[in-house]
Amino acid sequence: MEGKVQGKSDVSAETPIPLLTPYKLGKFQLSHRVVLAPLARQRSWNHVPQPHAILYYSQRTTKGGLLITEATGVSDTAQGCPNEPGIWTKEQVEAWKPIVDAVHAKGGIFFCQIWHEGRVTNTDFWPNVLAPISCTDKPLTPQIQSNGINLTPFPTPRRLKTDEIPQVVNDFRLAARNVIEAGFDGVEIHGAYGFLLDQFMKDEVNDRTDKYGGSLENRCRFPLEVVEAVVNEIGADKVGIRLSPYSSSAEARDSNPKALGLYMAESLNKYRLLYCHMCEPKRETVGEKCDCPHSLLPMRKAFNGTFIVAGGYGREDGNRAVAEDRADLIAYGRWFLANPDLPKRFALNAPLNKYNEETFYTPDPVLGYTDYPFLEDTE
Repeated sequence: MEGKVQGKSDVSAETPIPLLTPYKLGKFQLSHRVVLAPLARQRSWNHVPQPHAILYYSQRTTKGGLLITEATGVSDTAQGCPNEPGIWTKEQVEAWKPIVDAVHAKGGIFFCQIWHEGRVTNTDFWPNVLAPISCTDKPLTPQIQSNGINLTPFPTPRRLKTDEIPQVVNDFRLAARNVIEAGFDGVEIHGAYGFLLDQFMKDEVNDRTDKYGGSLENRCRFPLEVVEAVVNEIGADKVGIRLSPYSSSAEARDSNPKALGLYMAESLNKYRLLYCHMCEPKRETVGEKCDCPHSLLPMRKAFNGTFIVAGGYGREDGNRAVAEDRADLIAYGRWFLANPDLPKRFALNAPLNKYNEETFYTPDPVLGYTDYPFLEDTE
């Protein structure tokens, strides 16, 4: 990508490209459509957000820009790796507050993504729990992270009893309450990429015979109960959800992903969610890219609220997706990590910093986190 850097303003002097046009997200006025995607990170020691996150998020904040946090645990059994942040304790809530304040000080809109990892966990990181929980007792085979290192084999999960599921729903509700107490503008429920909610939805994982298994309606019951609980707690105007019907991440595949995506999009309309954030089937493994830009179009048409898409987008295909009305907003992960001034670079069609996958999941507070250069540092 080539382009001449022209000063240090955040706005192009020419007619803005589609990605840089304003958008009304419910009560929030966005100045552009480039969203910081949620990116799982392991830099929150003992599951408590750290001060270095203040710099990380503020670096990527623009006035009127939407940011979504890294995946944040809803309970002490929700975590799958060390040093992932949580929001189930008072200490965690207090630790998030200065991070939120820093984003708001620069005019950003900040949502917190909340999750439970389900069977994608390791008992080494769990306090006083016999096994990770899931919709099933089928274990995962060993996974390979993006850095090419084999993970420890996953333990056999414990199938949740029917009468235990309401407690997990309540964990999401309480986490959402804590998100608002910490000062965030809203919540994104993580229902994607093979984690607990996705495990229930996908028929190649969910082998239950109770009201949470079998039919498409039953498999989606638990995720929709979570949505309802969170909406009732904080209001639908502050709630979004992330889904990945086409993904097979963490061995969570579905035999009919289009039907799953459509059912969820249509079901979510009942709750009047602020947005639905769906992931294209573009990047399942390192270096693999499947170009299928219209796979989410039926879900986009079915969902009544704001539609965000993610999945390996660049500047040009992001512009096309907005211009062709296939999405309202585009979420960028790796490119936004490596380019803290990504909206400015898109405005100027400037070169992008390359990201380093080897530092994605390190606990270092600077390396591969806050040390990526801004345009003015490379001139």
